[in-house]
Amino acid sequence: MAEPTDPAARLTDPAGRTLHSIANILAIFGGLLSCAMATIVTVSVSGRYLLSRPIPGDYDIVGILCGCAIFAFLPYCQLKRGNVLADFFTRRAPQRFKAALDAAGNFLFLGACIMFTWRLYYGMLEMRDSNEQIAAFAFYRWWTVPFDIFCMIVLILAILYTFGQDLAAAKSDRSVVESSPGGSWGHE
Repeated sequence: MAEPTDPAARLTDPAGRTLHSIANILAIFGGLLSCAMATIVTVSVSGRYLLSRPIPGDYDIVGILCGCAIFAFLPYCQLKRGNVLADFFTRRAPQRFKAALDAAGNFLFLGACIMFTWRLYYGMLEMRDSNEQIAAFAFYRWWTVPFDIFCMIVLILAILYTFGQDLAAAKSDRSVVESSPGGSWGHE
């Protein structure tokens, strides 16, 4: 019998499976939003060029969709360890040291994400109170922020999960690739 191709299916802990499933769904949704942006831009530019009739509010729509897509991709990127990694100086360092550095980086990223989520929440409340709308049609700007906050909460949980993996790897002198089920993340 062949092994499952989905790394989340090989995870033994329920938290990891759940986080990976949610992150996968969000990433697919982010991809669909990106396709929608491409379609809107294509139709609007074609309409502007051929018929002198672009899609009203196309810049605002694409901006909102882009923001939502970026937030949707963040948890997946964190769980797949797809964030920027500069390992030039640590390439030959022991695995324990690399895992400790990754844990420290995740800790700093966790602090930044918590602060960002906190400010995003209060920014949403302020936008809701000001009733700010897109000029081309009646769409309140704050309507997409709850989705963004949800994505940030999933990202925070993903950071906590990878932080725990890095701490375990630092204590056991294993790389995250060796310690994670399926071995699909981490450094080589």
